[in-house]
Amino acid sequence: MDGEESFRAYVAGRIAALSRAAWLLTGDRHQAEDLVQLTLVRVARHWERVCAAGDPEPYVRRTMYSQHVSLWRRRWRGVDLHADPPEQTMPDGTAGVARALVVRAALARLAPRQRAVLVLRFFEDLTEVEAAAALNCSVSTVKSQTRDALARLRTHAPELAELVGIGAAAGEGR
Repeated sequence: MDGEESFRAYVAGRIAALSRAAWLLTGDRHQAEDLVQLTLVRVARHWERVCAAGDPEPYVRRTMYSQHVSLWRRRWRGVDLHADPPEQTMPDGTAGVARALVVRAALARLAPRQRAVLVLRFFEDLTEVEAAAALNCSVSTVKSQTRDALARLRTHAPELAELVGIGAAAGEGR
């Protein structure tokens, strides 16, 4: 299989997981699509070298998380444009949607690096070592970013403790 076929096969097999991770990072479907596209363009340039080194997944993930942080730093925050119209009130029976919105809002309150660490550790289920490799930082940085992000969520989003069945008092002191 040549490089282009190999790249196409990788993208076909991993696009859903990459899109999900990008959405968790950005909190917006359109920004997530842009992030995945930008990541894949950058990875495609070096695909032969990436595949020669072994499993391409860590390289692709690291590229995506680095791009997310870089784009966030460059973005001008003066204008807040939304591609979707404001959401309508939810009918009963949409607990899953409500939960997703709470998680999305909570993740939006975090700094990009903290958000990336939580997505890698808890949504992508990576170990601290794997997350550190994906973010190109030390394990202690992953640990401190995780600790700080969870503390911030406990303070600013106590409703998340109720979603997982943990009382507010149980979340304190962790």
